[in-house]
Amino acid sequence: MGLNCFRVGMATLALGLMGAPAFAVDAEGVWMREDGASKVEFSSCGSALCGAIFWLRNPNAAKGHVGQQVFTGMVRADQNSWAGTAFNPDDGRTYSGKMVLSGKRLRTSGCVLGGLICKSVNWVRAN
Repeated sequence: MGLNCFRVGMATLALGLMGAPAFAVDAEGVWMREDGASKVEFSSCGSALCGAIFWLRNPNAAKGHVGQQVFTGMVRADQNSWAGTAFNPDDGRTYSGKMVLSGKRLRTSGCVLGGLICKSVNWVRAN
């Protein structure tokens, strides 16, 4: 009887794990640029995520300013990525944007020409 109880218990555990929902990762919060030059806070804006400059290491030398929205309409593309628009204060242009979250790291990219030319920035959680 002990072996049968063990088998039933293991089968129940396996079925329970298979039916468990996959949890989506969350990019909300404050992220620091890997070079330490700035922080962006991502938060909900309707059904999407938006990101605004939260902190600048050298605000007098930066072209952007605290509170300036630099990511808009970032809609979840899959469990750990979003797509929307990215504004670059350095050149004043808006690009198609993408974010990919992997653990405590976030990679943002802005692209032009249908994704032929892209620039990426790495971020780490600041909170």
